[in-house]
Amino acid sequence: MDAFMFYILFSTMFLTINAFESKCPMVRCSPGGADIHFPFRTSGQQPQHCGQPGFELVCKDNTTMIHFPTYGPLAVKSISYDTRKLSLLDPKSCVHEVFLNLNLSGTPFQYYYLLKNFTYLNCSTRLSPSFDEVSCLSGSRHHVYTVESSLPIPDSCRALKTIPIPFPYSPYLADSSFGLGLTWSLPGREDFEEKVGSCVFQSKAGPETGCINIALDKGFSIVHVLSGETGSMILNILLCIFVVATMISIKICNSKKVDEQTENENLL
Repeated sequence: MDAFMFYILFSTMFLTINAFESKCPMVRCSPGGADIHFPFRTSGQQPQHCGQPGFELVCKDNTTMIHFPTYGPLAVKSISYDTRKLSLLDPKSCVHEVFLNLNLSGTPFQYYYLLKNFTYLNCSTRLSPSFDEVSCLSGSRHHVYTVESSLPIPDSCRALKTIPIPFPYSPYLADSSFGLGLTWSLPGREDFEEKVGSCVFQSKAGPETGCINIALDKGFSIVHVLSGETGSMILNILLCIFVVATMISIKICNSKKVDEQTENENLL
């Protein structure tokens, strides 16, 4: 009887989880692509309730894409749900064009890395070799540089914009992906963290999580808790508990039968 009750309990739980997952299936745009699930969702492939506003992704030519109104589409390289890191690639291979034009205000995203104010300069002549020219933004008649905002502006240059960015231009760092790491926050999460304590701590590599990353929103369900690597671990632990409990129950049941049989034999 005990084993039967355990079986019913855990079977019901797993059937409930499977029902949620069938309504919000995990999606990949390609076999090696990022896993897409809450708070992200893929337009046209997952229902609207499966993700949060601002987390819409699109599958295009087997590539996962996200669109920012101030810049345009960026390719998604990977998504880490445990550390809340969205790693992006610039299809134009000009990461500083992204930094110069991307405005994250009004989105749920912020840069994952530490930022420092730098000024973009547009110069009519080349500066000294101690300055690295942003080649993908420069032309034959204009030359673009990133300099510390406290530096005096040379006479041949005009300031384009001063913005906080992860790093100034360097030919060794300016590829299409370095620095394009974003983290995110969810509506209502800040209030929750103020009440129970933040699960996020700061390391040299960026913000990391030290507990289960539970998504808090009006559409919260158990599938959100059990998504990602942490959720898989929880499911495995529960499965092990179920197996052990079942074996113990069967052993107890068999032991009772042996005792009853022995008692009956003694009465005879």
